[in-house]
Amino acid sequence: MAGSRAAIRYAKALLSLATDLKTTEVVNKDMKLIADTLAESKDLSEALQSPVITASIKKSILLEVFKNTDKSTSNLITTLVTNNRIDILKEVALKYSQLFDESNGVEVATVTTAVELSVDLKKKVLAKAKELTGKNVEVENIIDESILGGFILRIGDVQYNASVANQLNKLKQEFTLN
Repeated sequence: MAGSRAAIRYAKALLSLATDLKTTEVVNKDMKLIADTLAESKDLSEALQSPVITASIKKSILLEVFKNTDKSTSNLITTLVTNNRIDILKEVALKYSQLFDESNGVEVATVTTAVELSVDLKKKVLAKAKELTGKNVEVENIIDESILGGFILRIGDVQYNASVANQLNKLKQEFTLN
């Protein structure tokens, strides 16, 4: 809980700085790169969480891995290392992207399906989500085979569950009540 509050504070500060420097889009690309890299690289994530690896080594690793990023991004890494908060780097990156999208009026629609969405279906979901929210929408597809079929659409705090697994659970509940 405290880590997420700290991540929000760092993300807001970074967004404010990037806004002043007119580099919000560049920093957003950096934050997406950091979040994706940390999500994909178990070794790098574990290295950042490890109490055995010194802060200076963590800093040099990160600055080498993300050497082609904006100066604000490098300064964020240095600040997090200095304040012993490097373990929340991924959270800060995710919060920054979320704040960036909100400031630009972009809503993220998450569609969970059993298989990857086709390009045509993705366009249809995008159009429907845009119609429902009245905002610019980005569609993020999450693949979860446990839903068996159908989809789960989540836009902000609203969720529509049209998955086969959900329908089977409803049937199961109906049969156990009778």
